[in-house]
Amino acid sequence: MQSQLGMLQHSTTSAPPGPRSGVSGRLNRFVARPTQGKRLGRRLIANVRSDSPSNETLSPLEILKRENELLRRTVEATERSVGELEAGLTDAGVGLPPAAGAGRATAGGPTAAALESDTPEDAWSPAVHVPEGQAFEEVYGLISPIPDHDGTECLKWDPTLWSHADHFKYRWHVFKSIRAAIDQNEGGLEKFTQGYKYYGFTRGEHEGKKGIWYREWAPGAKALALIGEFNAWQPKDEHWAIKNDFGVWQLFLPDNPDGTSAITHRTKVKLRLETAYGEWVERIPAWIKWATQEWNEVQFNGVYYQPPQVGAPGEIDPNKSYTFKYPRPARPRALRIYECHVGMSSQEPKVNSYLEFKEEVLPRIRSLGYNAIQIMAIQEHAYYGSFGYHVTNFFAASSRCGTPDELKAMIDEAHRLGMVVLMDIVHSHASKNTMDGINMFDGTDGMYFHGGGRGYHWMWDSRCFNYGNWETLRFLLSNARWWMDEYKFDGYRFDGVTSMMYHHHGLQTTFTGNYDEYFGMATDVDAVVYLQLVNHTLHDLFPTAITIGEDVSGMPTFCRPWTEGGVGFDYRLNMAIADKWIEMLSKLDDYSWNMGNIVHTMTNRRYMEACVGYAESHDQALVGDKTIAFWLMDKDMYDCMAAPGYGSSSPVVDRGIALHKMIRLLTMALGGESYLNFMGNEFGHPEWIDFPRDDSYDTSTGAFVPGNGGSLEKCRRRWDLADAPFLKYKFMNAYDRAIMHLDKAFGFISAPHNWVSRKDEGDKIIVAEKGDLVMVFNFHPTNSYSDYRVGCYKPGPYKVALSSDEEVFGGWRNVTKDNDVEFYTAEGNYDNRPHSLQVYAPSRTVVVYAPTEFCDKDADRTPVGIPGLSVKGLGPYYGF
Repeated sequence: MQSQLGMLQHSTTSAPPGPRSGVSGRLNRFVARPTQGKRLGRRLIANVRSDSPSNETLSPLEILKRENELLRRTVEATERSVGELEAGLTDAGVGLPPAAGAGRATAGGPTAAALESDTPEDAWSPAVHVPEGQAFEEVYGLISPIPDHDGTECLKWDPTLWSHADHFKYRWHVFKSIRAAIDQNEGGLEKFTQGYKYYGFTRGEHEGKKGIWYREWAPGAKALALIGEFNAWQPKDEHWAIKNDFGVWQLFLPDNPDGTSAITHRTKVKLRLETAYGEWVERIPAWIKWATQEWNEVQFNGVYYQPPQVGAPGEIDPNKSYTFKYPRPARPRALRIYECHVGMSSQEPKVNSYLEFKEEVLPRIRSLGYNAIQIMAIQEHAYYGSFGYHVTNFFAASSRCGTPDELKAMIDEAHRLGMVVLMDIVHSHASKNTMDGINMFDGTDGMYFHGGGRGYHWMWDSRCFNYGNWETLRFLLSNARWWMDEYKFDGYRFDGVTSMMYHHHGLQTTFTGNYDEYFGMATDVDAVVYLQLVNHTLHDLFPTAITIGEDVSGMPTFCRPWTEGGVGFDYRLNMAIADKWIEMLSKLDDYSWNMGNIVHTMTNRRYMEACVGYAESHDQALVGDKTIAFWLMDKDMYDCMAAPGYGSSSPVVDRGIALHKMIRLLTMALGGESYLNFMGNEFGHPEWIDFPRDDSYDTSTGAFVPGNGGSLEKCRRRWDLADAPFLKYKFMNAYDRAIMHLDKAFGFISAPHNWVSRKDEGDKIIVAEKGDLVMVFNFHPTNSYSDYRVGCYKPGPYKVALSSDEEVFGGWRNVTKDNDVEFYTAEGNYDNRPHSLQVYAPSRTVVVYAPTEFCDKDADRTPVGIPGLSVKGLGPYYGF
């Protein structure tokens, strides 16, 4: 988890965490009251083209007729395969958009059956159905050859980088050299990245006998034995490993005479080794697949995890390995990411499980309309309060939440619901814990890490990897592949990448955008080359893989493909936006908000390098900081959140909810090519996250940090608040759901047409065009504007597709879709746009206008409608 250090291309100074409110609220006073919630429409396809054999030109009407005929055939032939349906559409001359999701019944849209669903979820986010007994089979891509250029292909997007072309040539030379060495000495990158099939515990044969191989790289160790419950923690002669010339220890344990394994499934194991200095220590195997902690013990133990049976697809059985049933979803056109932590996802003060998350939380995320989940704290970490960022066991799924197979079942269910599953992976550092982790594994300071001061991260109190070390490369590249291969994750959010790429780790450094800051002696080229290699591996072997990098420095070419000489990430986290909102909310009154500065922060990113925008992530929700909702409403959230008819109102809360809605949609529209929200923030979760912890000291300052007595009270999510009909949290939750589905209908986040036509400082107005939509934001605290003229690219008429002022969103209905007003455009230049329309812009509201043909004021009154959303059918650009 990185410090908030700066912007993407030009840095800003982060706002320091604000003081924690002194109010000791009691949310438990609210009693949860469950709410109940239960379209027929058609999909409008835009930009269709004719590819018919006769090369005839089809009119839009003819295309729609053919599409309707094909949909009718689909209903009549429900057992027809996806491939056959696609072929039928193509033969009819209907140009298909990219497939919306692998394994779904259609390519790019819902079936008629989906449109006739009983619930919004089934229509907007249809579940995947596969035949009973059918298992998912991974289809791997091929490792690409190294392109024949000098590493400067990525400079075509920014010619000013030619001033540092020598640096790009040098890092490309290092990259090619390592790749060539892997090919020559390790049998290729595909084999090199499967270290988990060789190291640790693997099933195999030796001298005609089946059994368990155990291998460990520990070059500094003098002796090594395997101990555990299988030998009563006392090694026998055959339990001592032999060391080869490369520092790898290995031993073989044949199966018992009755054919059972020498080590029983789910029993404890450890190593006993003599270090280079003659000390005897016990270690958890570095490649262990599971590690657990007994309730009455401080230390963790490695666990041999190898279920004796294989389960049927989708079957959950403690004695059977899980078999995946559902295919990976296709890569979405834009990610709508729900960042989450399984352990703290319960409404109760406890550590939630994978299976509880599967049953209780995934349906919520689906209902909201997100298409991706990003899961934190999966890799095992001995200290729960580290939020998963002090990893001890890199190949082990966190045992606090359940077994590896239960995690697999959770991921498979997310795939059934059409959601991409990303993992928050930590390769930027490791826990310095020597008893449970890999630090000082064989007694030496180096091994996987840099030795001495270079190998210690003084702010994070952790160890820094040596990315130039051969076995470190094998370990980390194999780890990245392992989670996608074994658990079917669809990609990663790489944590702390700035810390990796620079020798100074980005600490006490301001990035101004000067290229010398990125391409000089401060750059850790070994780390950058590792990032190129890991992106190379993942994107080649898993064609739909998604990688996101947490970089606050704005490293140029960070999100250009490795084949061009870029670092290779698909997205960079646009971290400056969250800092900007906190700065404004903590330091400025509403009249001092600068519209131009807000838009600049939102849109200030490198050309042709995609970003994930967010208003707040887990960083802003942690104790010591405040969420946007808390900055806006603070103590009033404890006493003034009663819905109309249930209690008194508060101007603080009214302002807070109004701005909360505007901030989120503006960030979603302008902040990047994808969007992220942290679990619970969609409904303005009123309290911070405080993991159970004891008293400690800040490693960077030495200051005393009081603990909370190990309490789980604030390490949970109060879903009952969002569900309560008598509280205003429901308004923010409903609004978040509506804007997610607005993107499903119009694809505005990733729309190629983006234009901000107005940034009016006096009126506090921002007007943005996103695809077919025109968004009018009025941030003025008091002024509303009648007949306010705004420019637009496309001629009208327009209608209201979404208004933050709807009653269902806690608004006042000053602008509502229900009025069904048509807004006609006038020709002539206005704000440098060819057309314009006049609208009513109430104070502290955002109204989204769409072409009339796509709007239906009664859409949300159908069984599958989304409250507050005026979209005909599923919208013109419906997609997942």
